[in-house]
Amino acid sequence: MTAVKRVRRVEWVAGSAVVLALLFAGAATVASARDDGNGTDHVATAPRTPAVDSADAGFARDMAVHHQQAVEMSFIVRDRTQDEEVRRLAYDIANTQANQRGMLLGWLDLWELPKAAAGQEPMGWMAAGHEGHSMEGMDGMAGTGTGYRPHDGSLMPGMATRTELGRLRSAKGREAEVLYLRLMTAHHKGGIDMARGCARLCTVKAEKRLARGMVEAQQSELDAMAHMLAARGAGPRS
Repeated sequence: MTAVKRVRRVEWVAGSAVVLALLFAGAATVASARDDGNGTDHVATAPRTPAVDSADAGFARDMAVHHQQAVEMSFIVRDRTQDEEVRRLAYDIANTQANQRGMLLGWLDLWELPKAAAGQEPMGWMAAGHEGHSMEGMDGMAGTGTGYRPHDGSLMPGMATRTELGRLRSAKGREAEVLYLRLMTAHHKGGIDMARGCARLCTVKAEKRLARGMVEAQQSELDAMAHMLAARGAGPRS
C-alpha cells in the first residue's frame, strides 16, 4: 500500500468514525419503548446530555487533542525510517487513534457541545469538582488535573513539545525510531492516565467502555515499545 493510500485510508476511517459515533450515540440516547404488562408501550426517559464542564465532555475534548498528536507523530516517523516494525506500530497507532478521535468528536457534535471550551484548562475535569488525581512519576511531569503548565506546544502531560516534534522531523533511521518510541511511550502514559480518569468519572457507558479499552490497548503497546527500545540499546526518555 502506498503512503498516499495509507493517509487516505486513515482519513477515511476518521471520517467514518464520526458518522458511526453519531449513529451509535444517537441510538443510545433515543428513548426506548417498554411494555407495562397491559400491552401498553411507554417511552422511557432519555439519558441526560453531558454538561459542557462534565468529565464526559472534558475527556472527549482533551483526548481528541491528545490523539491528534499521536497520529501526527506516527505519520512523521513513517517517513523517517524504513524499519518495518516501527512503521507497522506507527500505522496501527495512527489508524486506531484517528478512529477513536472521530468517535470522541462525534459525541461532542451529538451533545451539541464545543470542541474547545473557553476558560477550561486541559484536564481540569479530573481535578476539583470531580476527583483529585495525581500524575506524579510520569517522566518528570507532575501535577494534578489543573497543575500541569502547558509549554512549547505541550498542552497536557505526555504530549511532545514543538521542539521535540522538530527533532523527530529532522531525525532519520535509528535516531528517529528511538525518539519516536520515547515520545510515544510518554504520550501513552499520559493517555492512560486520562483514560483511567474517564473510566472512573465519566457517566456515558459507551465512553467509559472506550476509555477502558484505551487503557488496555495502550498498556500493551507500552510493553511492545519497551522491548523495541531495548532492542535498539535505548530506554524511555529521562
